[in-house]
Amino acid sequence: MNTIRALLQMLADIGRRFIPHDLLALCARVSLAAIFWQSGQTKVTGWLEVTDSAIALFETEYALPLIPPVWGAHLAAYAEHLFPILLVLGLFTRASGLALLGMTAVIQIFVYPSAWPTHLSWAALMLYLIAHGGGRWSADRLLRWP
Repeated sequence: MNTIRALLQMLADIGRRFIPHDLLALCARVSLAAIFWQSGQTKVTGWLEVTDSAIALFETEYALPLIPPVWGAHLAAYAEHLFPILLVLGLFTRASGLALLGMTAVIQIFVYPSAWPTHLSWAALMLYLIAHGGGRWSADRLLRWP
Protein backbone atom coordinates (compact mmCIF):
# COMPACT_ATOMS: atom_id res chain seq x y z
CA MET A 1 0.00 0.00 0.00
CA ASN A 2 2.85 2.40 0.84
CA THR A 3 4.47 1.59 -2.51
CA ILE A 4 1.33 2.58 -4.39
CA ARG A 5 0.98 5.75 -2.31
CA ALA A 6 4.64 6.64 -2.98
CA LEU A 7 4.19 6.02 -6.72
CA LEU A 8 1.08 8.20 -6.83
CA GLN A 9 2.88 10.94 -4.91
CA MET A 10 5.81 10.77 -7.34
CA LEU A 11 3.42 11.08 -10.31
CA ALA A 12 1.69 14.05 -8.66
CA ASP A 13 5.05 15.76 -8.05
CA ILE A 14 6.09 15.21 -11.68
CA GLY A 15 2.74 16.55 -12.88
CA ARG A 16 3.04 19.71 -10.77
CA ARG A 17 6.60 20.26 -11.95
CA PHE A 18 6.09 19.72 -15.67
CA ILE A 19 2.45 20.75 -16.13
CA PRO A 20 2.22 24.21 -14.56
CA HIS A 21 -0.97 26.25 -14.14
CA ASP A 22 0.13 28.58 -16.95
CA LEU A 23 0.20 25.71 -19.45
CA LEU A 24 -3.14 24.35 -18.23
CA ALA A 25 -4.71 27.81 -18.45
CA LEU A 26 -3.37 28.37 -21.98
CA CYS A 27 -4.66 24.97 -23.13
CA ALA A 28 -8.06 25.60 -21.55
CA ARG A 29 -8.30 29.06 -23.14
CA VAL A 30 -7.34 27.90 -26.62
CA SER A 31 -9.45 24.73 -26.61
CA LEU A 32 -12.58 26.56 -25.43
CA ALA A 33 -11.93 29.33 -27.95
CA ALA A 34 -11.72 26.77 -30.76
CA ILE A 35 -14.97 25.07 -29.75
CA PHE A 36 -17.00 28.27 -29.60
CA TRP A 37 -15.31 29.96 -32.59
CA GLN A 38 -16.13 26.98 -34.82
CA SER A 39 -19.73 27.02 -33.63
CA GLY A 40 -19.93 30.76 -34.30
CA GLN A 41 -18.56 30.29 -37.80
CA THR A 42 -21.50 28.02 -38.65
CA LYS A 43 -23.88 30.90 -37.95
CA VAL A 44 -22.31 33.64 -40.09
CA THR A 45 -21.08 34.57 -43.53
CA GLY A 46 -18.66 37.34 -44.33
CA TRP A 47 -18.06 39.79 -41.52
CA LEU A 48 -20.45 38.43 -38.87
CA GLU A 49 -23.53 38.49 -41.06
CA VAL A 50 -25.89 36.03 -39.38
CA THR A 51 -27.27 33.52 -41.88
CA ASP A 52 -30.93 32.77 -42.48
CA SER A 53 -30.23 29.13 -41.63
CA ALA A 54 -28.89 30.16 -38.20
CA ILE A 55 -32.04 32.16 -37.54
CA ALA A 56 -34.13 29.19 -38.70
CA LEU A 57 -32.31 26.95 -36.21
CA PHE A 58 -33.20 29.35 -33.41
CA GLU A 59 -36.83 29.31 -34.58
CA THR A 60 -37.09 25.52 -34.64
CA GLU A 61 -34.43 23.36 -33.01
CA TYR A 62 -33.02 25.80 -30.44
CA ALA A 63 -36.32 27.55 -29.54
CA LEU A 64 -35.18 29.54 -26.51
CA PRO A 65 -38.10 30.51 -24.27
CA LEU A 66 -37.21 34.08 -23.29
CA ILE A 67 -35.84 35.85 -26.38
CA PRO A 68 -36.94 36.08 -30.01
CA PRO A 69 -35.11 33.73 -32.42
CA VAL A 70 -33.53 36.60 -34.38
CA TRP A 71 -32.03 38.05 -31.20
CA GLY A 72 -30.87 34.63 -30.05
CA ALA A 73 -29.11 33.91 -33.34
CA HIS A 74 -27.36 37.28 -33.34
CA LEU A 75 -26.37 37.16 -29.67
CA ALA A 76 -25.02 33.63 -29.99
CA ALA A 77 -23.08 34.40 -33.17
CA TYR A 78 -21.48 37.53 -31.70
CA ALA A 79 -20.70 35.89 -28.35
CA GLU A 80 -19.17 32.87 -30.09
CA HIS A 81 -16.74 35.21 -31.82
CA LEU A 82 -16.02 37.82 -29.14
CA PHE A 83 -15.35 35.56 -26.16
CA PRO A 84 -13.02 33.16 -28.03
CA ILE A 85 -10.90 36.11 -29.17
CA LEU A 86 -10.72 37.37 -25.59
CA LEU A 87 -9.81 33.88 -24.35
CA VAL A 88 -6.98 33.44 -26.84
CA LEU A 89 -5.60 36.82 -25.82
CA GLY A 90 -6.18 36.01 -22.17
CA LEU A 91 -8.04 39.30 -21.81
CA PHE A 92 -10.97 39.38 -19.37
CA THR A 93 -10.41 35.65 -19.00
CA ARG A 94 -12.61 35.17 -15.95
CA ALA A 95 -15.48 37.22 -17.39
CA SER A 96 -15.22 35.42 -20.74
CA GLY A 97 -15.27 32.05 -19.00
CA LEU A 98 -18.32 33.10 -17.01
CA ALA A 99 -20.13 34.33 -20.14
CA LEU A 100 -19.42 31.08 -21.99
CA LEU A 101 -20.45 29.08 -18.91
CA GLY A 102 -23.78 30.92 -19.03
CA MET A 103 -24.17 30.10 -22.73
CA THR A 104 -23.33 26.48 -22.02
CA ALA A 105 -25.94 26.35 -19.27
CA VAL A 106 -28.57 27.70 -21.67
CA ILE A 107 -27.57 25.16 -24.32
CA GLN A 108 -27.68 22.36 -21.74
CA ILE A 109 -31.03 23.31 -20.25
CA PHE A 110 -33.00 24.44 -23.29
CA VAL A 111 -31.36 22.98 -26.40
CA TYR A 112 -29.43 19.74 -25.91
CA PRO A 113 -30.07 18.32 -22.43
CA SER A 114 -28.74 14.90 -23.40
CA ALA A 115 -25.34 16.38 -24.33
CA TRP A 116 -24.41 16.85 -20.67
CA PRO A 117 -21.07 14.94 -20.92
CA THR A 118 -19.82 17.39 -23.55
CA HIS A 119 -21.16 20.41 -21.72
CA LEU A 120 -19.68 19.21 -18.44
CA SER A 121 -16.23 18.93 -20.03
CA TRP A 122 -16.54 22.50 -21.32
CA ALA A 123 -17.81 23.69 -17.93
CA ALA A 124 -14.83 22.10 -16.14
CA LEU A 125 -12.43 24.13 -18.27
CA MET A 126 -14.47 27.31 -17.79
CA LEU A 127 -14.66 26.81 -14.02
CA TYR A 128 -10.88 26.33 -13.93
CA LEU A 129 -10.35 29.62 -15.75
CA ILE A 130 -12.90 31.46 -13.62
CA ALA A 131 -11.21 30.23 -10.43
CA HIS A 132 -7.55 30.49 -11.46
CA GLY A 133 -7.43 33.06 -14.27
CA GLY A 134 -5.60 33.01 -17.57
CA GLY A 135 -2.10 32.43 -16.23
CA ARG A 136 1.16 34.25 -16.85
CA TRP A 137 0.81 33.91 -20.62
CA SER A 138 -2.22 36.20 -20.79
CA ALA A 139 -3.03 39.85 -21.36
CA ASP A 140 -4.71 39.87 -17.94
CA ARG A 141 -1.33 39.15 -16.35
CA LEU A 142 0.40 41.88 -18.37
CA LEU A 143 -2.27 44.36 -17.27
CA ARG A 144 -2.09 43.02 -13.69
CA TRP A 145 -5.80 42.16 -13.71
CA PRO A 146 -7.02 39.36 -11.49
